[in-house]
Amino acid sequence: MLTKKEQRLRRARQTRIRIAKQGIARLTVNRTNLHIYATVISGDGSKVLASASTNEADVRNALTGSAGKGGNAAAAQAVGKRIAEKAKAAGVEKVAFDRAGFAYHGRVKALADAAREAGLQF
Repeated sequence: MLTKKEQRLRRARQTRIRIAKQGIARLTVNRTNLHIYATVISGDGSKVLASASTNEADVRNALTGSAGKGGNAAAAQAVGKRIAEKAKAAGVEKVAFDRAGFAYHGRVKALADAAREAGLQF
């Protein structure tokens, strides 16, 4: 019997194989109870082109007040917007979305929607 984490990583592996065949940059998401992280990785998987998370001082300062912590949808939206800006600055317009086996729901969906609104194409 696989553990919950092993099941998630198994799902993630299948997605990454499919994305590798496309050969375009991928936007990966990782979430913990307290934070959410987003990274844009080059098509060949060799380089991190941009990254953003709720650990960054700018994002944390923007979240103080009503939004509060980094483990909610508002924080995910802020990270989504930031990763899109950084990716565009690095010259990346189009990405494949890699949710790393997490359900496309809640914080992961909020991050993806915010990145799309900020101009990143999936």
